[in-house]
Amino acid sequence: MVVDCHTHIRSATIQNLEASEHLAAADVVDKCIVLASSIEQGGPADQVNKDLSQYVARYEDKMVGFAFINPLTEGISVRNLKSSTEKLGLKGIVLYCSQSDFHPADTRAMHLYESAQELHLPVFFHNTPVGQGGFLEYARPFLLDEVARTFPELKIIVGNMGFPFYEQTLCLLAKHKYVFADLSVKPGNAWQIYNIVISAYELGVMDKLLFGSAFPAAKAQDCMESLFGFNKLLAGANLPVVPRSTIQSVIERETLKLLGIEK
Repeated sequence: MVVDCHTHIRSATIQNLEASEHLAAADVVDKCIVLASSIEQGGPADQVNKDLSQYVARYEDKMVGFAFINPLTEGISVRNLKSSTEKLGLKGIVLYCSQSDFHPADTRAMHLYESAQELHLPVFFHNTPVGQGGFLEYARPFLLDEVARTFPELKIIVGNMGFPFYEQTLCLLAKHKYVFADLSVKPGNAWQIYNIVISAYELGVMDKLLFGSAFPAAKAQDCMESLFGFNKLLAGANLPVVPRSTIQSVIERETLKLLGIEK
């Protein structure tokens, strides 16, 4: 099964062209996870999550939705979190620590993780700073070490391999059983792709990588072609290679099962 673990569609454009493009991009995968937009992108969190819920419900055989939560502005309890996800049919949560300006181990966020762990909800950390509005200090994957230590049963996904802190992400993958990373790549960036994948391979954490496209930043088809093709692009350079079967195992990973999502 091919699961794209990282796609977006903005709340305001669900009925427009972007929705058609999202559907077309998802056609090449068996399932895709759709992350609710942050408030900066789409309005109040409750409306953003409601819009996403309605969208993924139309394509429930294909899509899994993750609710946007900001622990600084919303009272978080098991009951509240269950209401924000179960009622809407959403299967996980996504946090934008860098954009929302909070430390991943903020006390209020830690209450959220406690509830998420009890409800068996995976947490996707989309902490890549966007433009000048993001706070780079809150994007460091090392900050998630405290979260993973405190909540060892919580399923954590580090979005975009923790860009630009790839090595920190790899250390987390090696240390924590339930920390995974979203291998979203920029098609055509062969050298960047090579260094990330060869480092993961040499460290022995390829089994912790989840395939993702980060749509609309890229499309799943192009990402798969880039992953399968980077060894060929570097042929003749006398550099170590990653077996094609190992790359294929990342792309065909049972991501939903790993995250404890029944679909």
